[in-house]
Amino acid sequence: MAAAVTYRFYSQVYGGGLSEAAFGLALPAASRHVRWLVGGAEPGENELESYQRAVCAAVDAFAEFGEGQVGGFSLGDFKVTHYEDEGTTGEEIATADALKELVGTSLAFCGVR
Repeated sequence: MAAAVTYRFYSQVYGGGLSEAAFGLALPAASRHVRWLVGGAEPGENELESYQRAVCAAVDAFAEFGEGQVGGFSLGDFKVTHYEDEGTTGEEIATADALKELVGTSLAFCGVR
């Protein structure tokens, strides 16, 4: 299994700004998502940092947007949504952000979906 992403890596190498508690809450979903994204492929020695950075990118996305739909707000009974058709989700944002970190590795497109 790929090396776990630590808060130290997230904050010092990746440059993330979440608190350690917020990081810890989003990490399981982010790790699971990137593992799915790469089809379970293990990163090679030269790909490990890119893999870890992809997990960090997904952590940020899930911490900010969650895994559900994105694009609305409410004030009391007043609600506004910015959904066109079905809109986007936190998962789609996490996917896009993680793929940006995997560019140039063999992990970016492992298999056909």
